[in-house]
Amino acid sequence: MTGKMPIIITGGAQRLGLACAQALAAQDYDVLVTYRTSRDSIADLESQGIRCIQADFSTLAGVDAFIAKIQQDYQALRGIIHNASEWESEEHCEDTALLMEKMWQVHVFAPYRINLAFEALLCAKSQQGEMTDIIHMTDYVVEKGSDKHIAYASSKAGLANLTHSFAKRFAPNIKVNAIAPSLLMFHDDDDAEYRQKALHKSLLSREPGEQEGVLAVQYILDSHYMTGRTLSLDGGRHLV
Repeated sequence: MTGKMPIIITGGAQRLGLACAQALAAQDYDVLVTYRTSRDSIADLESQGIRCIQADFSTLAGVDAFIAKIQQDYQALRGIIHNASEWESEEHCEDTALLMEKMWQVHVFAPYRINLAFEALLCAKSQQGEMTDIIHMTDYVVEKGSDKHIAYASSKAGLANLTHSFAKRFAPNIKVNAIAPSLLMFHDDDDAEYRQKALHKSLLSREPGEQEGVLAVQYILDSHYMTGRTLSLDGGRHLV
Protein backbone atom coordinates (compact mmCIF):
# COMPACT_ATOMS: atom_id res chain seq x y z
CA MET A 1 0.00 0.00 0.00
CA THR A 2 2.95 2.37 -0.39
CA GLY A 3 3.01 5.42 -2.60
CA LYS A 4 -0.70 6.19 -2.42
CA MET A 5 -2.03 9.51 -1.16
CA PRO A 6 -5.60 8.96 0.02
CA ILE A 7 -8.25 11.06 1.61
CA ILE A 8 -9.23 9.47 4.90
CA ILE A 9 -12.89 9.67 5.92
CA THR A 10 -13.51 8.50 9.47
CA GLY A 11 -16.94 6.99 10.03
CA GLY A 12 -17.33 6.56 6.29
CA ALA A 13 -19.60 3.53 6.12
CA GLN A 14 -22.95 5.24 6.58
CA ARG A 15 -24.96 8.40 5.94
CA LEU A 16 -22.89 11.52 5.13
CA GLY A 17 -19.52 9.76 5.40
CA LEU A 18 -20.67 7.08 2.97
CA ALA A 19 -22.00 9.65 0.49
CA CYS A 20 -18.72 11.57 0.62
CA ALA A 21 -16.66 8.43 0.11
CA GLN A 22 -18.64 7.37 -2.95
CA ALA A 23 -18.65 10.87 -4.45
CA LEU A 24 -14.91 11.39 -4.04
CA ALA A 25 -14.11 7.91 -5.36
CA ALA A 26 -16.21 8.69 -8.43
CA GLN A 27 -13.98 11.74 -8.96
CA ASP A 28 -10.89 9.50 -8.95
CA TYR A 29 -9.73 10.39 -5.45
CA ASP A 30 -8.01 7.56 -3.60
CA VAL A 31 -10.42 7.13 -0.66
CA LEU A 32 -9.93 5.28 2.62
CA VAL A 33 -12.73 5.02 5.17
CA THR A 34 -12.86 3.83 8.74
CA TYR A 35 -15.78 2.09 10.36
CA ARG A 36 -16.42 0.85 13.87
CA THR A 37 -19.22 -1.65 13.20
CA SER A 38 -19.39 -3.88 10.14
CA ARG A 39 -22.19 -2.93 7.73
CA ASP A 40 -23.52 -4.11 4.38
CA SER A 41 -22.08 -0.95 2.82
CA ILE A 42 -18.51 -2.14 3.44
CA ALA A 43 -18.60 -4.69 0.63
CA ASP A 44 -20.06 -2.09 -1.75
CA LEU A 45 -17.33 0.39 -0.86
CA GLU A 46 -14.59 -2.16 -1.37
CA SER A 47 -16.05 -3.10 -4.75
CA GLN A 48 -15.59 0.56 -5.74
CA GLY A 49 -11.89 0.40 -4.84
CA ILE A 50 -12.31 2.15 -1.50
CA ARG A 51 -10.16 0.78 1.30
CA CYS A 52 -12.08 0.11 4.55
CA ILE A 53 -10.35 -0.17 7.93
CA GLN A 54 -12.07 -1.12 11.18
CA ALA A 55 -11.18 1.39 13.90
CA ASP A 56 -12.59 2.25 17.30
CA PHE A 57 -11.88 5.87 18.24
CA SER A 58 -13.61 5.58 21.63
CA THR A 59 -10.37 4.29 23.18
CA LEU A 60 -6.78 5.50 23.20
CA ALA A 61 -5.62 2.07 22.04
CA GLY A 62 -8.02 2.19 19.10
CA VAL A 63 -6.78 5.60 17.99
CA ASP A 64 -3.13 4.61 18.31
CA ALA A 65 -3.67 1.35 16.41
CA PHE A 66 -5.24 3.27 13.51
CA ILE A 67 -2.41 5.81 13.47
CA ALA A 68 0.20 3.06 13.40
CA LYS A 69 -1.57 1.32 10.50
CA ILE A 70 -1.69 4.46 8.35
CA GLN A 71 1.91 5.40 9.11
CA GLN A 72 2.98 1.89 8.12
CA ASP A 73 1.06 1.86 4.83
CA TYR A 74 1.38 5.43 3.48
CA GLN A 75 4.04 8.06 2.89
CA ALA A 76 1.65 10.94 2.19
CA LEU A 77 -1.99 11.95 2.57
CA ARG A 78 -4.25 14.20 0.49
CA GLY A 79 -6.57 14.93 3.39
CA ILE A 80 -8.52 13.84 6.46
CA ILE A 81 -12.26 14.26 6.97
CA HIS A 82 -13.11 13.75 10.64
CA ASN A 83 -16.66 12.44 10.35
CA ALA A 84 -16.74 9.70 13.03
CA SER A 85 -19.29 10.61 15.66
CA GLU A 86 -21.25 9.44 18.68
CA TRP A 87 -24.81 10.64 19.36
CA GLU A 88 -25.88 10.02 22.93
CA SER A 89 -27.84 12.10 25.42
CA GLU A 90 -28.00 12.57 29.19
CA GLU A 91 -31.56 11.20 29.24
CA HIS A 92 -31.63 7.83 31.03
CA CYS A 93 -27.81 7.94 31.26
CA GLU A 94 -26.54 6.18 34.39
CA ASP A 95 -22.97 7.50 34.20
CA THR A 96 -22.75 11.07 32.93
CA ALA A 97 -19.03 11.22 33.65
CA LEU A 98 -18.45 8.29 31.32
CA LEU A 99 -20.72 9.90 28.72
CA MET A 100 -18.73 13.13 28.77
CA GLU A 101 -15.45 11.22 28.53
CA LYS A 102 -16.71 9.21 25.55
CA MET A 103 -17.97 12.26 23.65
CA TRP A 104 -14.67 14.11 24.09
CA GLN A 105 -12.64 11.01 23.27
CA VAL A 106 -14.35 10.52 19.90
CA HIS A 107 -14.96 14.14 18.86
CA VAL A 108 -11.91 15.92 20.28
CA PHE A 109 -9.08 13.65 21.40
CA ALA A 110 -9.15 11.34 18.36
CA PRO A 111 -9.02 14.19 15.78
CA TYR A 112 -6.41 16.01 17.90
CA ARG A 113 -4.18 12.95 18.11
CA ILE A 114 -4.66 11.99 14.45
CA ASN A 115 -3.97 15.51 13.15
CA LEU A 116 -0.71 15.75 15.07
CA ALA A 117 0.38 12.24 14.11
CA PHE A 118 -0.29 12.79 10.41
CA GLU A 119 1.21 16.27 10.06
CA ALA A 120 4.26 14.94 8.23
CA LEU A 121 2.13 12.82 5.87
CA LEU A 122 -0.03 15.81 4.97
CA CYS A 123 3.00 18.05 4.49
CA ALA A 124 4.62 15.46 2.23
CA LYS A 125 1.78 15.93 -0.24
CA SER A 126 1.82 19.73 0.04
CA GLN A 127 5.54 19.80 -0.65
CA GLN A 128 4.72 18.53 -4.14
CA GLY A 129 2.96 21.84 -4.80
CA GLU A 130 -0.56 20.75 -3.84
CA MET A 131 -2.50 21.90 -0.80
CA THR A 132 -3.82 19.30 1.60
CA ASP A 133 -6.88 19.43 3.82
CA ILE A 134 -8.30 18.61 7.20
CA ILE A 135 -12.07 18.89 7.55
CA HIS A 136 -13.80 18.66 10.93
CA MET A 137 -17.50 17.70 10.91
CA THR A 138 -18.93 19.71 13.78
CA ASP A 139 -22.62 20.51 14.36
CA TYR A 140 -25.14 23.36 14.40
CA VAL A 141 -25.58 22.85 18.17
CA VAL A 142 -22.14 24.41 18.69
CA GLU A 143 -23.82 27.82 18.27
CA LYS A 144 -26.72 27.33 20.68
CA GLY A 145 -25.94 24.34 22.88
CA SER A 146 -28.38 21.55 23.65
CA ASP A 147 -30.22 20.80 26.88
CA LYS A 148 -30.73 17.17 25.82
CA HIS A 149 -27.24 16.46 24.47
CA ILE A 150 -24.97 18.51 26.71
CA ALA A 151 -21.86 16.33 26.51
CA TYR A 152 -22.26 15.90 22.76
CA ALA A 153 -22.66 19.63 22.14
CA SER A 154 -19.67 20.54 24.30
CA SER A 155 -17.42 18.07 22.51
CA LYS A 156 -18.46 19.32 19.08
CA ALA A 157 -17.64 22.83 20.31
CA GLY A 158 -14.22 21.52 21.27
CA LEU A 159 -13.78 20.14 17.76
CA ALA A 160 -14.82 23.51 16.30
CA ASN A 161 -12.10 25.17 18.36
CA LEU A 162 -9.52 22.67 17.10
CA THR A 163 -10.29 23.98 13.62
CA HIS A 164 -8.90 27.41 14.53
CA SER A 165 -5.87 26.09 16.37
CA PHE A 166 -4.80 23.61 13.71
CA ALA A 167 -5.40 26.16 10.94
CA LYS A 168 -2.81 28.35 12.64
CA ARG A 169 -0.38 25.52 13.29
CA PHE A 170 -0.50 23.96 9.83
CA ALA A 171 -0.60 27.08 7.62
CA PRO A 172 0.30 27.60 4.86
CA ASN A 173 0.69 24.00 3.72
CA ILE A 174 -2.46 22.41 5.17
CA LYS A 175 -5.91 23.99 5.11
CA VAL A 176 -8.07 23.22 8.15
CA ASN A 177 -11.80 23.92 7.98
CA ALA A 178 -15.07 22.69 9.46
CA ILE A 179 -18.56 21.86 8.26
CA ALA A 180 -21.41 22.37 10.73
CA PRO A 181 -24.61 20.64 9.56
CA SER A 182 -28.00 20.93 11.11
CA LEU A 183 -30.62 18.63 9.59
CA LEU A 184 -29.35 17.00 6.40
CA MET A 185 -31.32 13.76 6.33
CA PHE A 186 -33.77 11.98 8.60
CA HIS A 187 -33.35 8.50 10.02
CA ASP A 188 -35.71 5.83 8.72
CA ASP A 189 -37.39 5.49 12.12
CA ASP A 190 -38.11 9.22 12.56
CA ASP A 191 -41.92 9.60 12.74
CA ALA A 192 -43.98 12.16 10.83
CA GLU A 193 -44.52 14.41 13.85
CA TYR A 194 -40.80 14.66 14.55
CA ARG A 195 -40.01 15.31 10.89
CA GLN A 196 -42.51 18.14 10.63
CA LYS A 197 -41.23 19.75 13.83
CA ALA A 198 -37.61 19.47 12.68
CA LEU A 199 -38.33 20.98 9.27
CA HIS A 200 -39.94 24.04 10.83
CA LYS A 201 -36.78 24.83 12.78
CA SER A 202 -35.12 26.36 9.70
CA LEU A 203 -36.09 29.12 7.30
CA LEU A 204 -35.81 26.85 4.27
CA SER A 205 -37.90 24.08 5.90
CA ARG A 206 -36.47 21.18 3.93
CA GLU A 207 -34.45 17.99 4.19
CA PRO A 208 -31.60 18.73 1.77
CA GLY A 209 -30.03 15.26 1.84
CA GLU A 210 -26.47 14.12 2.19
CA GLN A 211 -25.44 15.71 -1.13
CA GLU A 212 -25.52 19.11 0.56
CA GLY A 213 -22.68 17.89 2.78
CA VAL A 214 -20.88 16.37 -0.19
CA LEU A 215 -20.96 19.72 -2.00
CA ALA A 216 -19.49 21.44 1.06
CA VAL A 217 -16.65 18.92 1.21
CA GLN A 218 -15.92 19.38 -2.48
CA TYR A 219 -15.91 23.18 -2.12
CA ILE A 220 -13.32 23.02 0.66
CA LEU A 221 -11.12 20.58 -1.24
CA ASP A 222 -11.21 22.80 -4.33
CA SER A 223 -10.57 26.05 -2.45
CA HIS A 224 -7.09 27.56 -2.36
CA TYR A 225 -7.85 30.47 -0.04
CA MET A 226 -9.93 29.33 2.92
CA THR A 227 -8.70 28.02 6.25
CA GLY A 228 -9.89 28.21 9.84
CA ARG A 229 -13.48 28.65 8.68
CA THR A 230 -16.77 26.82 9.19
CA LEU A 231 -19.37 26.18 6.49
CA SER A 232 -22.78 26.20 8.18
CA LEU A 233 -25.39 23.96 6.58
CA ASP A 234 -28.47 24.90 8.58
CA GLY A 235 -31.07 26.28 6.20
CA GLY A 236 -31.08 29.61 8.03
CA ARG A 237 -31.92 28.01 11.33
CA HIS A 238 -29.98 30.65 13.24
CA LEU A 239 -32.55 33.26 12.12
CA VAL A 240 -35.66 31.43 13.25
